[in-house]
Amino acid sequence: MPSENGTGENGVSTGLNKYACVCVMTATIISAIFGYVTGVMAGALLFIKEDLGISDVQVQLLAGILNVFALPGCMAAGRTSDYLGRRYTIILASIIFLLGSILMGYGPSFQILMIGRCTAGFGVGFALITAPVYSAEISSPSYRGFLTSLPDVSLNLGLMLGYVSNYFFERLSLQLGWRMMLAVPAIPSLVLIILMLRLVESPRWLVMQGRVGEARRVLLLVSNSKEEAEQRLKEIKAAAGIDENCTQDIVHVSKKTSSGGGALKELFCKPTPPVRRILIAAIGVHVFQQICGIEGILLYSPRVFERTGITDKSKLLLATVGMGISASVLTFITAFLLDRVGRRILLLISSGGVVVTLIGLGTCLTIVEHSEEKPLWAISFTIIVTYIFVAFVAIGIGPVTWVYSSEIFPLRLRAQGLAVGVAVNRIANVAVVTSFISIYEKMTMGGSFFVYTGITAMAWWFYYSLPETKGRSLEDMETIFGKTSKSEIQMKTECN
Repeated sequence: MPSENGTGENGVSTGLNKYACVCVMTATIISAIFGYVTGVMAGALLFIKEDLGISDVQVQLLAGILNVFALPGCMAAGRTSDYLGRRYTIILASIIFLLGSILMGYGPSFQILMIGRCTAGFGVGFALITAPVYSAEISSPSYRGFLTSLPDVSLNLGLMLGYVSNYFFERLSLQLGWRMMLAVPAIPSLVLIILMLRLVESPRWLVMQGRVGEARRVLLLVSNSKEEAEQRLKEIKAAAGIDENCTQDIVHVSKKTSSGGGALKELFCKPTPPVRRILIAAIGVHVFQQICGIEGILLYSPRVFERTGITDKSKLLLATVGMGISASVLTFITAFLLDRVGRRILLLISSGGVVVTLIGLGTCLTIVEHSEEKPLWAISFTIIVTYIFVAFVAIGIGPVTWVYSSEIFPLRLRAQGLAVGVAVNRIANVAVVTSFISIYEKMTMGGSFFVYTGITAMAWWFYYSLPETKGRSLEDMETIFGKTSKSEIQMKTECN
């Protein structure tokens, strides 16, 4: 972290750059749209089922199809981000969300609603890649944790707004209410397109294209001094394979480098030990983020609360608003802790807290499900512990996953490497969302939470093995993971 006088090593200023903050906050609107699209469906499903007369299977399909189409979306976004740039990929994602929102808001039938949801899902894939990558690449090392966590802060804010939208639009007629809920994202999508046209491109992507002069001009805007900008440019050029002493504004780079060609081959076919460990770390944090059950609880929270005896729709939707507030507040607080406490510590605290709260939820719901009467204490306990569960996810597993996975890949692999992690994230998400109802109907809701408890306990041990990345340059990540690999080899040799 920066010192009190705002300077770091060698006297280079490490204060938070306002222009970089504006760029990141604007880009994270796309994350807010994604959060809203996810959160609003929790309440909208209640009214869609009643209005269109769809079955529980169709409800699960409508809920899960978003992330099915996010899979090809995020893989396409990785390559598109390397080809078009981070900024124009965010604009493309906004256009996709705009179309999806219009289709869902129109929604005269289940089929049209599904098409709109699929379109929005493709946009989700783009949003999950571009906002974290753009945020990480435009940030300085001393504040990268804070700025790179803003997409998740924005996502949770969008999630909360989705729940609030459910509560207020529920007062409209059945046919109009849920359509208004789903059409709202069209407005911020249009605003984001206009704003992103006025902002700068990622300096690291510009260097990958050989546009060193443009990268220097961007770094002067997002750094606090000329010395800091030149130091960052020097590190980026070295990472991109360009001579550090080169003073040309335009440098020839291979087509493979500029378009991200060969990245997936390097990741999977012949990765170096550090790259292999980076890939395992990225995939691991994304898998465990989803299979702790958070997405199922967020999306089907009205059903969880129904189990305790709440049947009034307004009360159910109001209870979900509290979850959104809990997630938003804690994620915002975490943004300030990331560069002070560190990524690994927050993951360990978060997963430990999730284990405890899941045990509490599982126990309470098991008692309720085996009781003829629904005791008042069970309603209060379930709602409060659900809020605490969401809060524990929000202080680590939620935001840190995106920060950590967006910063550990080398420049040449970052966009497509993160795309792999996000693809796994979406697969795990689909598995949880599309099976949540079926699982608790087979083994009770309390029993399903005990399953998530065991999974999160395994996640704690995985987080314990990860190296810390706080305060390190993006260009240092291979070294950090390389040192870890060497220490493991040395330990094995000593044991033998």
